[in-house]
Amino acid sequence: MNYEIKNALISAKIDSLGAQLNSLKNNNQNLEYMWQANPKYWNRHAPILFPIVGRLKDDEYFYDGKTYKMSQHGFARDCEFELVKQEDDYLRFRLKSSEKSLEIYPFFFELNLSYELVENKLVISYEVKNKTDGKMLFSIGAHPAFNWPLDNEEKNDCFFEFQNIKNTKRYFLNDKGLVYKSADLEIKDNKIPLSEELFKDDALVFNDLNIKQVTFKNSKNKNYVKLQFEKFPYLGLWSKPSGAPFLCIEPWFGVADSYDSSKNLEDKKGIISLKKDEIFSCFYSIEI
Repeated sequence: MNYEIKNALISAKIDSLGAQLNSLKNNNQNLEYMWQANPKYWNRHAPILFPIVGRLKDDEYFYDGKTYKMSQHGFARDCEFELVKQEDDYLRFRLKSSEKSLEIYPFFFELNLSYELVENKLVISYEVKNKTDGKMLFSIGAHPAFNWPLDNEEKNDCFFEFQNIKNTKRYFLNDKGLVYKSADLEIKDNKIPLSEELFKDDALVFNDLNIKQVTFKNSKNKNYVKLQFEKFPYLGLWSKPSGAPFLCIEPWFGVADSYDSSKNLEDKKGIISLKKDEIFSCFYSIEI
């Protein structure tokens, strides 16, 4: 079911399937910022990535002497969430572990997602509770996709703008979605120019806590999308190199397996461990 929240400046729509943001508009412009999931290119808007981020080596992992299969980005994005609170400018959704989830992920959990409008920002918050008797291992991340271009500008008029970032390291994914190499990346004048060529080697992946903000802008008008995400250790920037008219700005707590992964969940890069009844929480914002 689709739910809408609105304030004086912006409005958003969220689907209870995956608790997925599928529309974000400026009320005065009536301009749609979110990618509308055209299946010709990519049939999702902004899925939540849980309990893994990225792809596992051979789509499997080992835990407590057993082998489990799990597809890229986990299962939460395809689950129906329960609406637990609704206000004019606020929504909160919940997903709990089930018999079906325990077959591929042997932990009892409660996952809460909330959406709140604050002036011209949408604040998205995640909360993970460990309901298992022992520890719980997981990753979590965001995958919002935005129209590229947003309006009447051209793709090559657009750029990513960073905040006080001159040099960082980019990690590369191979054809199986696994991290296999890295290279130094110079960011001139805090900007990365956008073109379809930029994504020819799949996503740009960063592991740099100094990157706390990315703005998607263009040189032709004042439209922009700014994501702020302090304390997220990883960031993915992605579009399909096939000319897809969208791009994703993805803050992550977790990352795809490396090509030489042992497949042991406890050894997985970026994995988070929670004690019984412990709670993990984080948030990021989208400003338009």
